[in-house]
Amino acid sequence: MLWVLLLQSPPASGADTLQLDDCEIIGAGGYSAMSARCGYFRVPENPDATDGRSIELFVALVPAQTEEPPDDAFTFLAGGPGQAASSAFVDLQHAFEGVRRDRDILLVDQRGTGKSAALDCPQDEPLIGGKPAGDAVLRSVQECLDGLQTDPRLYTTSIAVDDLDRVRAALGYEQLNIYGGSYGTRVGLHYLRKYPQRVRSLILDGVVPADINLGPGIALSAQRALNKVFERCAVNAACQSTFPDMQGQFEELAAELLREERKLRLTDPLSGQLRDLSFDYDRFAITIRLLSYAPESVALMPLLLDAAISRSHLEPLAAQSLMIESALSSALNFGMHNSVVCTEDVPFYSDADTDPRTLQDTYLGTSQLRLLQDICSVWPAGKIDPGFKSPVVSALPVLLLSGGADPVTPPDYAERAARTLSNHLHLVGKDMGHILAPVGCLPRLISEYVQAAEIRDLDIACVENIEPMPFFTSFAGPQP
Repeated sequence: MLWVLLLQSPPASGADTLQLDDCEIIGAGGYSAMSARCGYFRVPENPDATDGRSIELFVALVPAQTEEPPDDAFTFLAGGPGQAASSAFVDLQHAFEGVRRDRDILLVDQRGTGKSAALDCPQDEPLIGGKPAGDAVLRSVQECLDGLQTDPRLYTTSIAVDDLDRVRAALGYEQLNIYGGSYGTRVGLHYLRKYPQRVRSLILDGVVPADINLGPGIALSAQRALNKVFERCAVNAACQSTFPDMQGQFEELAAELLREERKLRLTDPLSGQLRDLSFDYDRFAITIRLLSYAPESVALMPLLLDAAISRSHLEPLAAQSLMIESALSSALNFGMHNSVVCTEDVPFYSDADTDPRTLQDTYLGTSQLRLLQDICSVWPAGKIDPGFKSPVVSALPVLLLSGGADPVTPPDYAERAARTLSNHLHLVGKDMGHILAPVGCLPRLISEYVQAAEIRDLDIACVENIEPMPFFTSFAGPQP
């Protein structure tokens, strides 16, 4: 049945109501789902022109398992930028089961993502798996812009946090308990800056400080994370015995692909059909970078490199590349990604940021940086709030989470944000990758923190026991 959600605290006078109906929300990969209440909330596309075009935000509410939840919902802010909160949450739902026992879960697909006026770019293939530079990128970006029916300058973090607060008010929640992952940490921090009285608790996982410009540091962070994988294999008895020179095999394969791309014919791991694939250095580097995000895929890296070098069998690594490409295409709205990066990052690059000499010793080199600059030479910059790039100052108890081997948001990013967060706790999962919430004892700690909105009494000793998945020594798995 169709219903209007009214909690114990009704919306402020004049606020819109939000009608919700029974629904099912589905994960980005299409493999998991959960029941929820869903609806659409209309907002002006341009907040400064309320008589102009409007857009609809997709809202999903996963009700608490208790009959009388408090009037402070838990909201999940997705990463990317470009992920939809509703689908990203489904894929990570087990990390927040403890939170859901007591609180409603509020999911708002950020404008430009998912079902909220998505800025779809069907021409995004050159940005994922092909050569990430040159005319192909410029054509792809321009074709996407030409196909949009919306104004891409209005799909930025500054406007998105206002959208979120409109939804909060419409549903009658007094405060929000915010979890932000990756880019979602930027959104969470900016919401705290603009609406501090509406934040009860804040979890930042894979932290992007307000004053960091994403792009120039990607290659450096990715190289540090890869070096940690080399080091971990070298001191692990099973990995070292099976793959005595993982770093050497990486360098050998990289050199081969720099000299000449490989023409492969392989079974597509998703369709099961035979296909031809050109596997060049750029595709190799992107694949290694994205495999570095999660301990589960890191566990495969020595085996994949060894198969490529020792047995001239590059197909398993190429199959991983195709699966990553498909996952990114289904999970991200690249137009919204471009609107954020071309407003909040690239315009703030300095000459020191973009000096190729600082990146020349990394396996990514300048490719990721140049890709973003190429995109933003075409994509327009949008609306940004005054002071957006300044550090966020707060005394709120904030929980910061980092993976010790995160290839994109390393622990020192969280430490940078923490300088102006006077009441914080920073937990680091040694040798873990990007996004810590689902691993080990973190779901319990998250639940306890949200319940109390305090960090001082958390028993965090268990974090020391978190270990990554063991390395695969064969395609049958790790050694027993």
